[in-house]
Amino acid sequence: MKIVFLVSSMHAGGAERVAATLANAWSARGEAVTLVPTYTKKGSCFYPVSEQVDMVWLADRIRRLRLPVPAGLKKWLALRRLVREKKPDLIVSFLTNVNVVALLSTRGLGIPIIVCERTNPAFNNNVGWVLRLLRKMTYRFADLVTVQTEASVAPFQRMMPGIERLAVIPNPVPPELFDARLAACVPDVNGRLRLVAMGRLVPAKQFDLLIDAFGKIAAHRPEWDLTIWGDGPMRDALLRQIESMGLSSRIDLPGRTDTPWQQLAQAHAFVLTSRVEGFPNVLLEAMAIGLPCLAVDCPSGPREMTHNGEDALLVPLADQQALTQGLDRLLGDAALRRVLAERGSLSVRKRYGLDAVLDSWDRLMEQVGISRVRREET
Repeated sequence: MKIVFLVSSMHAGGAERVAATLANAWSARGEAVTLVPTYTKKGSCFYPVSEQVDMVWLADRIRRLRLPVPAGLKKWLALRRLVREKKPDLIVSFLTNVNVVALLSTRGLGIPIIVCERTNPAFNNNVGWVLRLLRKMTYRFADLVTVQTEASVAPFQRMMPGIERLAVIPNPVPPELFDARLAACVPDVNGRLRLVAMGRLVPAKQFDLLIDAFGKIAAHRPEWDLTIWGDGPMRDALLRQIESMGLSSRIDLPGRTDTPWQQLAQAHAFVLTSRVEGFPNVLLEAMAIGLPCLAVDCPSGPREMTHNGEDALLVPLADQQALTQGLDRLLGDAALRRVLAERGSLSVRKRYGLDAVLDSWDRLMEQVGISRVRREET
């Protein structure tokens, strides 16, 4: 079977990582995969992509078009020509802006197309009104629309009442993640234990609340330090908060890391404090590695990933006291951490392992008319 896989870029992002994982897996089982980053400034490929995958940068195709038309139309024309050239059996598209372009540029070609939302659309403020309007106009052309969690289904249906086929497909745990070596919940050479968080330093991640909660228990959990990986506009404010609390020696903001799994594997517990998520890959990865985790029950993802709080501690959203108490419980109970680490790792590896997610994708393909027999024949 021939698949054209569209994604905005191949920079260091969650959607890009999932695109690389799926493209590599499909090509490994014999599918002819063309991976197309549609970003007009091209960029580079952060994640490893198999040599069996045909990587085509749409920016290169756009530059070849010598037509006196607007840049947006040129992008549509370049993508339409590429699809007609590749003659795929299926188009898969990631991210709202890419999905809209894909649906408009391939209209009338008769190729099944699955478009995938990569956030919880009901809580995503990054989509402007023009793109929201275009999404509402074009998504009815898709053969199937997917979201990442069950919690996203009802809100999205209310936003997009014309969609007939809506399905849930989670992200897979990358197979390479299983090579990470965990610190095994024992202190480092200096006798320290490390609580870790990761994400952009932006208000939605609520790292200020995490720092406040850690500060309240730091005195009677003296063996623990907090590391928050990431960068963003709140960095200076967070550093001032840490300094004002007298915790500069206990809380570290080292910036962005290109080796997130290795950093997770060197930690002893993980915390997610976001106000909103689409599908928090970092929580999935921390649990898969075997870190005991605490997560705020935000929309959406943490409740499903943690089995309603059975595989990790789950605390209510907008409850600072519960967050502080949950952290205190997690950091103070080594036996609990061992139980959560084992239970969480086994659970997410079973539910979100690559084989399980590929099986789910196969079922989606059948929904749009591509049977297993047809896949094997093409």
